[in-house]
Amino acid sequence: MIAPSTILVGRIGKVFWLRVEGRGTFQNSVQVKKALQAVVANGTHDLVVDLERCPMMDSTFLGTLTGAALHLREKNGGSLSVLNANARNLQLLSDLGLDHIMDVDTQGSAWPEERELACAQLATCGEKGASCKLEHTQHVLQAHQNLADMSNTNEGRFRDVIHFLEKELEEQPELATS
Repeated sequence: MIAPSTILVGRIGKVFWLRVEGRGTFQNSVQVKKALQAVVANGTHDLVVDLERCPMMDSTFLGTLTGAALHLREKNGGSLSVLNANARNLQLLSDLGLDHIMDVDTQGSAWPEERELACAQLATCGEKGASCKLEHTQHVLQAHQNLADMSNTNEGRFRDVIHFLEKELEEQPELATS
């Protein structure tokens, strides 16, 4: 059985640092989205996502990061940096074109002072996941729409998932009460 992932967060100087301990998946992506939205709403413009202990990310997690990166670029002039990604995660970021909207550090040189402080200053994220199935389904849909909007290739990759989720939301009015 796969151990549950933990999201660690902290403010290090002017930077909000988020470390994924375990897999970045649909299961923890709502928590990540809420944490990133909260700090951006409070005026933080520089976000770091540390993937040193993250062996893989699924499309929902990637779409969540995409939404945050696009929001920062469009509204705040900020940036989302990805650090310590393994070869698999780097390949995913590149294949989906996300390295064009995120600062992906492949050399290990970004945020050098903050890197040293990160381990000592991070704590478990206090944000909660989705409160109901409706919120979760809407989140997964939005994450995949974020990815699809990046390119025609991505639109083709995620068309069926998006269609399935839209249909599920249309046909399942009881989602609103679950």
